[in-house]
Amino acid sequence: MTKEVQANKYEIDMCNGTIMDKLISFSLPLMLSGILQLLFNAVDIVVVGRFTGSQALAAVGSTTALINLFINLFIGVSLGANVLAARYYAAGKQKEMSETVHTAMLFALISGCVMVLAGLFFSRGALELMDTPDDVISQAALYMKIYFMGMPFFMLYNYGAAILRAVGDTKRPLLFLVISGAANAALNLLLVIVFSMGVAGVAVATVISQCISCVMVLSCLIRTESSYQLSLKKLRIRPAYLLQIFQVGIPAGIQSTVITFSNVLLQSSVNSFGSTAMAGYTAANNIFGFLYTSINSVSQACMSFTSQNYGAGKKKRMDLVLRDCLILTVVIGLLMGGGAYLFGPELLHIYTSDEAVIACGMEILLYTTVTYFLCGIMDLIPGALRGMGRSAVPMLLSVIGTVGTRIIWIYLIFPAHRSLAVLFISYPVSWLATIIMQAACFFFVRRNVHSKMK
Repeated sequence: MTKEVQANKYEIDMCNGTIMDKLISFSLPLMLSGILQLLFNAVDIVVVGRFTGSQALAAVGSTTALINLFINLFIGVSLGANVLAARYYAAGKQKEMSETVHTAMLFALISGCVMVLAGLFFSRGALELMDTPDDVISQAALYMKIYFMGMPFFMLYNYGAAILRAVGDTKRPLLFLVISGAANAALNLLLVIVFSMGVAGVAVATVISQCISCVMVLSCLIRTESSYQLSLKKLRIRPAYLLQIFQVGIPAGIQSTVITFSNVLLQSSVNSFGSTAMAGYTAANNIFGFLYTSINSVSQACMSFTSQNYGAGKKKRMDLVLRDCLILTVVIGLLMGGGAYLFGPELLHIYTSDEAVIACGMEILLYTTVTYFLCGIMDLIPGALRGMGRSAVPMLLSVIGTVGTRIIWIYLIFPAHRSLAVLFISYPVSWLATIIMQAACFFFVRRNVHSKMK
């Protein structure tokens, strides 16, 4: 590792010393960041549900899968920036690191502007395609249009945070989220309760908080004296680096987008049960998000650690990283998944007092929480492969395993046995099918990569 890596107190030396403690040191702030972000997002849902009504709650909830469908491709590309930056940083290639940073950040700004236009012109039409009920669609469309106005800030923050994660810094992004999230929560209460702005108030609060986090991460990158320093004068797209970012990021983005598309199909199936089931799914899905962000922090750690050790040529350490990440994933998944179901009624009561909504939420949680460690393993293997620069094949396998299974389930099995239970059994079934295929892929790729690193 370079002296630069050891000199910065915010960064973690991923290529030397013990692994498990460093994985935890990396993952914990990232996990807390995700949980805090979801807690602040939960404030959106709680404030809307409690002070505006179940229709507003359903309106905000019905946009989640669709918003993710729009943004996941670009967010996936940030993983490519993370992998490339980590590789150059570990190898001590400061020029290449700098050019990767400036290419990635300019692409983030451009993609954010594209998302503004997509949100303004396609929100209502996309909601109509999802069969969003008439009593919900107007509020949902308004929420999406305002929400997408903050996309440039959202993209810049996420790409900036990806650069910081590449060098092992997950602490400062946590601080940024605490500040911006607190602002979001306060603005929610002000705009919804005091000014009675409803879903529009929640969306405006989100945009302002995204702007705050964006300014902080940009300030961090501009003020650093390390090789990932950001200079506005140097912002330009360098095709050679953008291509390398795309090679890892585009498959990851396609994977997330296509999987989210399967969630959109699932949201459409939930919509067919009416606004009560939609509200139950909204609340359950928010709880489900806490599990995802906790498990995903380990996947992010696996990708960054693998990428740095790949750049440093330490193939045996790459295997140890995956082993320790598997242990963390299973432990976190079982503890948090079991706890989420055990305390499900109490958690759902936070979002709504409607017993019918809570009953729907519990039915969904039964099949999506206890088995969630399978989803963690499913995401972990592609993280290791991306860290080695291999992203296309795990993307294809995830699409076939996860999306293919869910589409078959939704169109062949669900219509014959219409219930929320049958619908959500598709989750663990799809996770298990994907793990089997990805594990076989990993051992083949690992052998190939290790032979080239000799």
